[in-house]
Amino acid sequence: MNKKYILGIDLLVVVGTLMAIAILVGYARPLVIAPTDELSTTNTAVLFSFEKANLILIDDNLEFSSSEEIYVEDNLVINLKPGVYYWKVVGALPSEVRKLTIESEVDLKLRRAAGKDESYEIVNSGNTELNVDVYQGEKLAGNVILGFDENKEVSGTKFVGREDSGGGK
Repeated sequence: MNKKYILGIDLLVVVGTLMAIAILVGYARPLVIAPTDELSTTNTAVLFSFEKANLILIDDNLEFSSSEEIYVEDNLVINLKPGVYYWKVVGALPSEVRKLTIESEVDLKLRRAAGKDESYEIVNSGNTELNVDVYQGEKLAGNVILGFDENKEVSGTKFVGREDSGGGK
């Protein structure tokens, strides 16, 4: 009977210790609030919200072989270019890895230039660089590359914008 009593106490101590360790590890792991996993958005300004961490790792590959390290004390808004990103936060322990997709948004706006016929201000309102073909009637009259939130005054009757994959101005 003594052996069963001692084994019962030993079992209780071992189970209690394992539960205490599990609670401490759970408490040490960062709490990730935002952005949610698998988020897909066209908004390039992303709020990273978390607790119990001071480092954000962001990379375009799951192995984090070329990750950007951002040390923070509080939540942070980070501007990202369109693409797929993997990220995690690190405190006493690392969080789970999450995926974030910033989708390209092509948005070209026109404003008629004051007092000028067929003259317009073209505005890139999307989140990626635009390559804009300018037509006079049916004839191609020129080409303009607009960076994010950039505008230029041009003359024409038709404007066709597309994402610029060349990457240069």
